[in-house]
Amino acid sequence: MEKDAREALQVTKEIVVKFIETGRISTANFAGVFPDIYRVVLAAINSQTPGATVLKAEDTAGQGAGSRSESGRADAS
Repeated sequence: MEKDAREALQVTKEIVVKFIETGRISTANFAGVFPDIYRVVLAAINSQTPGATVLKAEDTAGQGAGSRSESGRADAS
């Protein structure tokens, strides 16, 4: 496994664990969510533009608990 793929896998694991801990996803839908998050993380790592936004968080999780403005602050919803 190449370096970028290993890094993406590690980051994805950490993200999924946090999502499970916070109740954003459940162990029941883990198999459906993990590959999507992995693809987004790997694309971000491989992105030619540092800091480029690949997808919005709402697009990947589909279970947003509020949206964020461009400044990164949570919008009141």
